[in-house]
Amino acid sequence: MKDWSGKVAVITGGGSGLGRELALACAARGMHALLGDVDEAGLAGTTQRIADAAPGSQCLSCRLDVSRLDEVEALAATALAQLGRVDVLFNNAGVGVGGPIWENTAADWQWVLGVNLYGVAWGIKTFVPLMLRQGGGHIVNIASAAGWMNAPGSAIYNVSKCAVVAMSETLANDLKDAGSAIGVTVVSPAFFPTGIAQSGRNRPASLAETAPDSELRRLRESQVQYAVEHGRISAADIAESVLQAVEAQQFYVFPHKKIKNLILARAQAAEQAASAFDPHAPL
Repeated sequence: MKDWSGKVAVITGGGSGLGRELALACAARGMHALLGDVDEAGLAGTTQRIADAAPGSQCLSCRLDVSRLDEVEALAATALAQLGRVDVLFNNAGVGVGGPIWENTAADWQWVLGVNLYGVAWGIKTFVPLMLRQGGGHIVNIASAAGWMNAPGSAIYNVSKCAVVAMSETLANDLKDAGSAIGVTVVSPAFFPTGIAQSGRNRPASLAETAPDSELRRLRESQVQYAVEHGRISAADIAESVLQAVEAQQFYVFPHKKIKNLILARAQAAEQAASAFDPHAPL
C-alpha cells in the first residue's frame, strides 16, 4: 500500500499506547480511522490528539470489547456505514497478567485469552470476508517477542502471543491458497514504554483478579514493570515501523533487533533438546 490518503484504518486498543500511536501515524498519512477500546476516556484522548494533529482526517471511536464476536461485528458494520470500507485492520488490543503458571486463575486465563487470542481471531473472522468482498486490504496483528520465546512469570501472555503468530502465519497461507491479494503483517516487539503493565485497570469485575499475592509473582511483575518503563524504542517508533512494513507488504516485523538472535538461540536449544530455552540466559 503506497497511497494512504483517504484510506480507512480500524484499530483495536486505540485508546492508549501503541494503538494511539498507530492512529496518529495513520492520520499523519491522511487516513481516516475507527478506533475501538474498552477505555472510553482514552478513546476521547486519542480522537482529540488526531483532531489537533491532522484535522483533515476523520476519526471515529466506539467502546469495544474485542473478546465478544458480536461487538467486533458491530465495529465492522460501523466502519462500513460511516467510512465506506476498511483498508487496514490493526488487531492491537492486548492485556497481561503475571505470576507462576500454577497460580494463575481461571479468570486470568479467560480474561487474557479473551482479549489477546479471541480478539485477534474475531478480527480476522469479521474483517477478512469484508476485505475479500471489497477486493483487497491488509491485516496487521500485534504479537510480541513473547510469541517466539517463553519467559517465566508470563504464561498466559506467552500462550496468547504464540497463538497470534500462529494465526498470522496460517492466515497468510490461507489467503495465498485462496488467491487473495490481502496482505498480512505480524509485529513482534519486545518491551517498550506503554500501559500493558497496568492493563488490569480495564479488567472486568466478572473476571476480577483473585490469584495469591506471592513473592515470586511480585518479583516477576516488578521485573516486567521495569523493563516496560525502560524500553529504548518508543511506541511512536514502533507504529512508524509497522506502517512502513505495510507499505512494503512485509510479513514479519521485529522492531527490536535482538529478538531475531534470541529466536536463533531458541532453535539451537531445540536442536540440543536438553532443556527449555531461557530467553533471560546470556547468549
